[in-house]
Amino acid sequence: MATTMTRWRPFAELEDMRRRMERMFEDLGDGNGRRWTLAIDLVERDDRYVMRADVPGISPEDVKIEVDDDVLTVSAQHEESAEEQDGTYVRRERRYGSFSRSITLPKGVGPDDIEATCKDGVLEVSFPKPKEEERRPVTITPKAA
Repeated sequence: MATTMTRWRPFAELEDMRRRMERMFEDLGDGNGRRWTLAIDLVERDDRYVMRADVPGISPEDVKIEVDDDVLTVSAQHEESAEEQDGTYVRRERRYGSFSRSITLPKGVGPDDIEATCKDGVLEVSFPKPKEEERRPVTITPKAA
């Protein structure tokens, strides 16, 4: 008669229960109060930086771009106003709410240098690379004692 030994892992059941609880709480939410995280790509070109972000379903007029103390902030609020009156939702996964994302601009980039376009749900914000200051060596002359 063959028997097998199973390694006892005292916390395995607790880990499984924790994962189930996390999934349950994620499923309970209705999207209200959840914050979006705006995923961005920052691309370096020869003379400019370009920030790209997907903003599907958000009109360009609803996207707000601000510069304050060398910090570029992109934000928007999105609400789904068209709802079905005939049925009752069993599950609603389409999100609504607001998002905000900030990046620090290099020194020397001002609000007037920033250009923004939005096409096919992709926002592009570009700004020039700042000019590098010329570095000069400094000569130190010791004082005679």
